[in-house]
Amino acid sequence: MISEVFITCAVTGAGSNVERSPRVPVTPEQIADSAIEAARAGAAVVHIHVRDLNDPRRGSRDSALYRAVVERIRQSDVNPVINLTAGMGGDLTLGGGDLPLPPDPNGTDMVGALKRLVHVEELSPEICTLDCGTMNWGAGSEYVLVNTSATLRAMAARVQELGVRPELEVFDTGQLVLVNDLIEEGLIDSPPLIQLCMGIRYGAPDDLTTLMALVHRLPPRAIYSAFSLGLMQLPYAALAPLVGANVRVGLEDNLYLSRGRLATNAELVRQAIEILERIGVRAMSPDEVRTKLALKGYA
Repeated sequence: MISEVFITCAVTGAGSNVERSPRVPVTPEQIADSAIEAARAGAAVVHIHVRDLNDPRRGSRDSALYRAVVERIRQSDVNPVINLTAGMGGDLTLGGGDLPLPPDPNGTDMVGALKRLVHVEELSPEICTLDCGTMNWGAGSEYVLVNTSATLRAMAARVQELGVRPELEVFDTGQLVLVNDLIEEGLIDSPPLIQLCMGIRYGAPDDLTTLMALVHRLPPRAIYSAFSLGLMQLPYAALAPLVGANVRVGLEDNLYLSRGRLATNAELVRQAIEILERIGVRAMSPDEVRTKLALKGYA
């Protein structure tokens, strides 16, 4: 068990959760304001996606939208560590079992490694995410999240050149093999930062046995977080420090504060802090996280 953790708030995500809760932020102003409120509530890190304004059910790679969010946060009275997704641009929706090619253009957005990092290069966040594997997504769906090893190596190398700390998103045990390869090849600076993503369909289930299997396969000196989706998000706020992990909450992963009660990001952060305090765990400040992760900061 660790006695202090940092809380990451995953503010909006890129999925269709806007249809299920009006509290999911959509516009850049809403996303930034929700991140600011989460930081005031105690989140040290804010994890940012942006939304396609023509279809808010979908995420976007538009650098202008990211810039609007990031600048609004940086101009506020809080100073959270900004963590931008780099997961967009690997979306492949096949045409169907009998005729997989050509892909369905309505659900496909495939671009090269460096194009997936344009907003990171322009905005210099302290952290950006790298999804460490390809996986199926959604029951009965033709959608595949594509992250080949070659693409991830190219992205890791560029992120390292930019001085941005990658958060390595791990959805199953095999993806830790790639994480260790990247570290051994010198593409990930120490300490490696890893997010264990639990309870995602066709990824690692969120039971304790699977979580411990992942924890026991982590590389040496790793700093890591663990979260789960939906009903298990807040229980994981208590479980994470028991296995040496930091905490993630937010509307990207869970819409409810309790049964039938839709949450805001700030409410989820406050609830996580209350849970942590009750088990004697302190939530770290953004500057403490910067020191712990040896972040280079925003110039």
